[in-house]
Amino acid sequence: METVIDIQHLNKSFGTHEVLKDISFSVNKGEVMTIIGSSGSGKSTLLRCINLLEKPSGGEIIYNGENILDDKHDIPTYRRHLGMVFQQFNLFTNHNVLKNCTVGQIKVLGRSKEEAEKVAMKYLKIVGMDQYINAKPKQLSGGQKQRVAIARALSMEPDVLLFDEPTSALDPEMVGEVLKVMKELAVSGLTMLIVTHEMEFAKEVSDRVVFMDKGIIAEEGSPEQIFNNPQQDRTREFLKRTFKVVY
Repeated sequence: METVIDIQHLNKSFGTHEVLKDISFSVNKGEVMTIIGSSGSGKSTLLRCINLLEKPSGGEIIYNGENILDDKHDIPTYRRHLGMVFQQFNLFTNHNVLKNCTVGQIKVLGRSKEEAEKVAMKYLKIVGMDQYINAKPKQLSGGQKQRVAIARALSMEPDVLLFDEPTSALDPEMVGEVLKVMKELAVSGLTMLIVTHEMEFAKEVSDRVVFMDKGIIAEEGSPEQIFNNPQQDRTREFLKRTFKVVY
């Protein structure tokens, strides 16, 4: 099995506050990994360290066999291979849907306008937003904005797509439309690393589940193990609170 990203002994501190403590795991090609845990457990900080929106305090991020935290590596080049879908969409409000999905391709990947639009239309169709290419973000619902954000990330054709709680800013009735798109992507063979509080979704789509607690990986395993037979007391307590299970 081909490893895409290998995280080794990753640490992150903000001043004296240690947010991530000796985090190690790998993501394999075609794998869907979900990260669950309470607020403040370090989940989002971990994603932001992986795509280097935050600089880790220590450890290694191995991509294609090389530690990209070495000074000799070009961070923008590395980031091209990682797609990111944020909680708050982060769309360009002054651009329409189509341009939101082409500007990165043209500026970062050097694609022509025609090629970028062709790629963008492919992914907008996949997420069900190809009929809205001329709409501005302010004309869209939250669920529609997030689907455009997913199409934008897909248009860069990354090796790994990172999702940082992509449904947390949505009204409840809009959560389902975004999760439906993500489920379809999961079965398509896309490599995905997802921070989520949607437990049913995590149980359904994951190849592996990581449970984080107080900055460490407290438990890691298959969805069946984590949700049906967790080994750690803190995992059981978290799932009792959030998933309403009884062990």
